[in-house]
Amino acid sequence: MAAVLPSRRALSGAAFATLLLIALMMGANHVAARVAFNNGADVATAVVFRSTVTALVIVAILASQGVKVKFTARHKKFLPAIGLLIGIQSLCLYSAVARLPVALALLAFNTYPIWTAIWSGLVYRHKPEKAMLYAMPVILFGLALALDVLGAASGLGAAGQWSRIGAGVAFALAAAGTFGLALVLTQHEAGDVDGRVRTATTMSMAAIVALITVGLQGGFHLPQAPAGWGGLAALTFLYGTAFTIMFTVLPKLGVVGNSAIMNVEPVFALVLGFLILGQAIAPIQVVGALIVVGAVMVLGMRKR
Repeated sequence: MAAVLPSRRALSGAAFATLLLIALMMGANHVAARVAFNNGADVATAVVFRSTVTALVIVAILASQGVKVKFTARHKKFLPAIGLLIGIQSLCLYSAVARLPVALALLAFNTYPIWTAIWSGLVYRHKPEKAMLYAMPVILFGLALALDVLGAASGLGAAGQWSRIGAGVAFALAAAGTFGLALVLTQHEAGDVDGRVRTATTMSMAAIVALITVGLQGGFHLPQAPAGWGGLAALTFLYGTAFTIMFTVLPKLGVVGNSAIMNVEPVFALVLGFLILGQAIAPIQVVGALIVVGAVMVLGMRKR
């Protein structure tokens, strides 16, 4: 997901339903990505397709709406850095999705509010809010349950469980860390840039990062079965459509974005992962998932 600054306006029923639809599309996008990965596509190839198409869609929106693009020296300095971070985040998150049940990958990624607070403190010397300090242990406790870090639910024990999930969790946390930094830089250095312009630049940069990765890997790794092509097409369509709705429908409803509500994405991914991929997790892991999602949503909805 690209860096989208949340709105604090009261939500209408239509806006709330639209935000849930976007969250559903984002969750489905990651499930579709796993289908593509299971059938021969690789992470970098998926990010190139997804980011390029999304960037082109947003550029078309900008052109159709006659948006004038003008960058300050500060924007020219930080927008490429933000785009680079989003490119790395995209590669890391899809790498996690390729290795973990989709919902668990997204839950580990949902620790990004913690990373945002850490980066804000390190880069801009901002002290974390009390709400964040209270939420951090709750999020980490829920994540520990969801990931079954002791291997109790799986019966593998801690060592066996971490040998199975360790790489995926590392990629998901790396995605959360880079996304958190991207959000902090966006807020402080590029918050005054039109959201459509910011997304077009970040998606373009993400596509370039992924294309470089494709080159380093010796070329594109395309799907080897019809299901893989369907997954690749679906993830591209879902991601691009979600961002199109975000920048065309939501403004008309009085909302630019609301990360709190869209954090139900892992819940949708949990359901879709079970129905489409047959990915099931233990009841205690579901409880942990709900704790993480609930804590992150409370953080996002708090008054500032």
